Amino acid sequence: QVHLVESGGGLVQPGGSLRLSCVASDSMSNIDGMGWYRQAPGRERKLVASITRSGITRIVDSVKGRFTISRDNAKNTVWLQMNSLKSEDTAVYYCNAYGIVLGKGYLEVWGQGTLVTVSS
Repeated sequence: QVHLVESGGGLVQPGGSLRLSCVASDSMSNIDGMGWYRQAPGRERKLVASITRSGITRIVDSVKGRFTISRDNAKNTVWLQMNSLKSEDTAVYYCNAYGIVLGKGYLEVWGQGTLVTVSS
């Protein structure tokens, strides 16, 4: 069962912007931390940004000043606004969340990923 659904990826030129969205399904509740990770071809998956339920954010240095993370707890949604995109931002972006999954307890959950390609 898919608990996190990402959208917003695509092809964009260097310097452009994209906004990724991630919505948690009704099978999840009491969601605590949410975040975005990315995995470039041949590389390991790494944290990009995270946000607590109270809104405290963490942005990794490589995207600081260009990416912003936000969330709406009522909608169980987290966004990643990506500006001034560079070719090195090309990766599959994964949504991540910690929360209660119906029938399974408190879990770390991953989305299926959305591809972001930055190229001219």
